[in-house]
Amino acid sequence: MKHTHIIGVGGYLPEHIMTNDDLAKVVDTSDDWIRERTGITQRHIIAKDEYTSDLATRAGAQALEDAGMSINDIDAIVVATTTPDMIFPSTASMVQHKLGGKGFPAWDIQAVCSGFVYGLAQVDGMMRGGMFKRVLLIGAESMSRILDWQDRNTCVLFGDGAGAVVLEYKDDEGGIIGSVLHCDGSYRDLLRAKHAHPGASPHNDRLDMNTDAAGVAAVEMKGNEVFRFAVTKLGEVVHEVLEKYDIKQSELDWLVPHQANIRILKATAKKLGMSTDQVALTVSKHANTSAASVPLALNDIYRAGKVQKGQLLLLEAFAGGFAWGANLVRWSK
Repeated sequence: MKHTHIIGVGGYLPEHIMTNDDLAKVVDTSDDWIRERTGITQRHIIAKDEYTSDLATRAGAQALEDAGMSINDIDAIVVATTTPDMIFPSTASMVQHKLGGKGFPAWDIQAVCSGFVYGLAQVDGMMRGGMFKRVLLIGAESMSRILDWQDRNTCVLFGDGAGAVVLEYKDDEGGIIGSVLHCDGSYRDLLRAKHAHPGASPHNDRLDMNTDAAGVAAVEMKGNEVFRFAVTKLGEVVHEVLEKYDIKQSELDWLVPHQANIRILKATAKKLGMSTDQVALTVSKHANTSAASVPLALNDIYRAGKVQKGQLLLLEAFAGGFAWGANLVRWSK
């Protein structure tokens, strides 16, 4: 029986690293304050002459290389991002061009931090329907360009980066088992960036940390409310996806979660009866890279040789919207 399989994995992080001590020179905060509340010690920051599409291209190229394929073997590119290069055309179309492809479809998907989880479900459904055989799915963000660097409650949380997978629909054991997705727009004001302005273009010159630029989409968040809702809904959705596909908690080998906050990650793992050794944890060194966080966490444990063929992975994320979801994947690479 055919399934959608992950056959290539890649990731890319900008060279510049901003530690908590570096950040304390910009805003009223400290390393202890950030570590205690979030578990974050550092984050990567995009260079002034880089675009989100550059990060996505680097991650996509590594995933293609890992799969032993070229861009000419791909039927479509999907980029999950909240910080596109421009309002249009799509960041995916720019990645296609930078990778040397043409002719096949390429589009963006926007579900903020849940973008990759949503994208994996969407592409899996399209592949099951016979539309594509191989797809390059990327999560890429330049969150540093839509932050208010005077708001210590938000600017300490985010970083930049990209993660990618090559998906192939083929007759083989394992692959994507299924997904569950949700959204509730009534909570939209608790976590938002309300200005309709392209955040990730270097033309916005956000890296000067100037918060006075008109139209900049600065992230706003009511942290306590978001935290409570996220813990509740992530706990519910992981149980929902397990029940839907008749899988026991004890069968899970890996939790690959969105990297928002170490307390949320530990709470979710505890509800699943999983140890932290079974959780892909990158929040301390990557911070919250939004749609890039799940594929970057996957890339991290994959590159470390921790994921073994036949193991069962649960990917999950929670985002502004509120949008949340989970994917079940039987590792077959």
